[in-house]
Amino acid sequence: MSLHPVVASVTERIIERSAVSRRRYLALMERNRQKGISRPRLACGNLAHALAASGEDKARLMRGGGVNLGVITSYNDMLSAHQPYARYPDQMRVFAREVGATIQVAGGVPAMCDGVTQGQEGMELSLLSRDNIAMGTAIGLSHGMFEGVALLGICDKIVPGLLMGALRFGHLPALLIPAGPMTSGLPNKEKQRVRQLYAEGKVDSGALMEAEAASYHSAGTCTFYGTANTNQMMVELMGLMLPDSAFWNPNSRIRQALNRKAVHRLVEISRPGEDHRPLAHLVDEKAIVNAAVGLLATGGSTNHAIHLPAIARAAGICIDWSDLDRLSAAIPLLTRAYPNGSADVNAMQEAGGLPTLIAALCEGGMLHQDILTVSKNGFADYACRARLEGEALLYSAARPSADRGVLRDVKDPFRKDGGMRLVQGSLGGASTRPARLTRIARPSKRLLPCSIHRKMSLLLSRQASSTAM
Repeated sequence: MSLHPVVASVTERIIERSAVSRRRYLALMERNRQKGISRPRLACGNLAHALAASGEDKARLMRGGGVNLGVITSYNDMLSAHQPYARYPDQMRVFAREVGATIQVAGGVPAMCDGVTQGQEGMELSLLSRDNIAMGTAIGLSHGMFEGVALLGICDKIVPGLLMGALRFGHLPALLIPAGPMTSGLPNKEKQRVRQLYAEGKVDSGALMEAEAASYHSAGTCTFYGTANTNQMMVELMGLMLPDSAFWNPNSRIRQALNRKAVHRLVEISRPGEDHRPLAHLVDEKAIVNAAVGLLATGGSTNHAIHLPAIARAAGICIDWSDLDRLSAAIPLLTRAYPNGSADVNAMQEAGGLPTLIAALCEGGMLHQDILTVSKNGFADYACRARLEGEALLYSAARPSADRGVLRDVKDPFRKDGGMRLVQGSLGGASTRPARLTRIARPSKRLLPCSIHRKMSLLLSRQASSTAM
């Protein structure tokens, strides 16, 4: 299937608009690549500091010549999405040793949750945390000890921040390793019923708390299709994680197998040679457009009207809301997951998940299939479903949707467009989806109080932030 003309024209417009900044970014990455990593050049005292606590890997690191992966983790055990990452570094160390490599945790970044801070003073730190995460990622990688980067993050501001920071070191290969959504708890309809009863005074706060806790009940991301799960979808469509790795539950056997494969693959693409795949070359204009197409086709979080342009700018790529608006008019909505439907992300996964979605979008010519990905055979691998046979991780062609109430194809979409609109008026411009209330508006200095204007200007400055060079 040839590429959809709107997808093609938007991509060409982005390439043309980004020509100078993208060229400068790639030139910087090439200079960094030619310098090589710092580890072989470190003085003995510097290197000794970096290896002092490396245990049984110390001798291998001292000899040099092998791949050492740097891990940036968003682990904390207060938030369900990040709690599974507690065990990842130790497991990944074992997986790396299996292929003659080593791993060091380069740094940790904060991970806050709007679900906890919503309506509280801490919520004002939410968007600011993204830039803090980007800086923390860059600080961790600044030691120059690594041939490749493993990013452990999943939720709202964390994944954009990780990518923005890692792109400053885009001469290194990088791969995101997700933890997955929690298993389904109390259905959304039942949770809403209890909330309504509480609002009417028919049940007490204890009953309300029990319902909420039965919904958000275990390790993993929240199961609704909000910013966190949209993050995972977009990263997979950009080819920055293993195929079909976004939505398997934590602690499942297939999740463990995917993690092992991810470490092995990251080691492979981090070695010098023909298969070396720097992050800067993976995150190009076509990959960014694929992420935007996925956002629109799945009815994903409108927060990415801010995050996707910021990620792109970190790679020297300039996209704006008009690009999203043009794509939205051509990309059909193929999923119904809460809050755009009653089903959760686990139901979407059971219906066929991202492999079925990707296969459908490819059939409609709506994705760039010629992008460089972390997967060995390229983007075609992402239209394949993962499965376990014994201990072996295998892939097969995606099947048609098993539940057309949740996931459809381009011939019979839920609606013919992506539902995101660029609205312009006396207050400026806004990116919004009619089915949701999330809105990002450019304020007028004349019409808004100074305090509000300062907050909104700060928010919008993230969209316009220049690439870190």
